[in-house]
Amino acid sequence: MRGLSGRTALVTGGAGGIGSAVAVRLADEGVRVVIADRDHEAARRVAAGLSGPAIALALDVAERASWEALVDSLPADFAGISILANIAGITRDRSLAKMQDADWDAVINVNLRGTWLGCQTAFRLFADHGKGGAIINIASTAIFGTFGQANYSSAKAGITGLTRTAAIEGAKRGIRVNAVAPGVIATPMVMAVPEEIRAKWTGQILAGRFGTPAEIAAVVAFLASDDASYVTGQTLIADGGATTGDF
Repeated sequence: MRGLSGRTALVTGGAGGIGSAVAVRLADEGVRVVIADRDHEAARRVAAGLSGPAIALALDVAERASWEALVDSLPADFAGISILANIAGITRDRSLAKMQDADWDAVINVNLRGTWLGCQTAFRLFADHGKGGAIINIASTAIFGTFGQANYSSAKAGITGLTRTAAIEGAKRGIRVNAVAPGVIATPMVMAVPEEIRAKWTGQILAGRFGTPAEIAAVVAFLASDDASYVTGQTLIADGGATTGDF
C-alpha cells in the first residue's frame, strides 16, 4: 500500500489476536513496529517473529503514567511514530441487571479511556516530528447493542464519537482519524464460545463465516496508508455483512 514503507507504527494490544495480526501486516508493508501490551513477554514473542524492525514495550492503556513511560522509553530509531493502531480491548460480559461496578469500570477504562489516552499521546508524538499521521481505533458492531455487553457496547459506541471528534481536531494538524468496527472475528476468545452459539452467529453473517484477524489487519493497514488519504472521521464496518442481514 502507498506511503507505508519506512514509517513507524505503535500498535496497542499488539500481543492479542487482532493486534498481532496488525503488527504482522504493517511489518510486511515495510513499517517499523512498536508492539505495546500489558503482557510484555507475549509482545516480545510477536516482535521477534515480524519480518522487519520491531520492539516490544509494556503498556497499560488505561493509565496515563504508563503511556508517558512508553514515550520516554522509545529508542531514537523508533521515535518518529506516525501511525497509531489503538487495538487494546477487553470484555467483561454480564446481563445489565447483574453487571457489577468492576465489570463496567474495567471495560470502559481499557476500551474507551485507553483509546482516548492513545489519541492524546499520538497527537503529541505526531507533532514532535511535524508530519501529521494516522490513527486507527477499534470499535465493534456491538455499537448497535449486544445482550450482556452494556459496558462493551457503550465503550465501543463512545469510540465512534471520539473518532469523529479527534478527526475534526486533528485535521488542522494533518492527522487522519478513523475506526474499524469488526463483527465476529475468529480469535481464540471467540472460538472458545460454545459451538451452538457460534453456529447461530454464523447464520447471521452474509459471508457465511467469521472474519479473520488478518482481514481486519488489512483494513487497518489501508486506513493507515496513503491510499486512504481522503478518508477521515469514519467508522468502517467489517463484519461480513452481518449488520445488513435479515434478523
